[in-house]
Amino acid sequence: MPKLVILRVCVAAVALFAAQPPPAAADAVAGEAVFKKCAVCHSLEKGTNKVGPSLYGLIGRTAGTAAKFKYSMAMKAAGEGGIAWTEENLLAYLEAPKTFVPKNKMPFPGLRKAKDRDDLIAYLNKATR
Repeated sequence: MPKLVILRVCVAAVALFAAQPPPAAADAVAGEAVFKKCAVCHSLEKGTNKVGPSLYGLIGRTAGTAAKFKYSMAMKAAGEGGIAWTEENLLAYLEAPKTFVPKNKMPFPGLRKAKDRDDLIAYLNKATR
């Protein structure tokens, strides 16, 4: 392939990429408002479980391992299978909890808006470390 054609393809690719709007930045303040849906069942305090486990130290934690919380067999199996709460896994779980970990006992249907999920994770990163 001639160098000129390769150069034109590269320039076109860069122009196309540059024309895309940047992704919206996650907003921890907005995530705090989203967390109100979660706060009914989850605490952000270390060792304080409610109907759901404490979310303190959630980012990076292996699924199904919060102290003194009785998890479903499905969530325990997810953790034993290597699932950890990375930001990527949290995004998928928060979108559709029953799809990400089938038969888990969390009744929440998920957050439809990607922005809400991003904001919530930004808030959890700030509030649970």
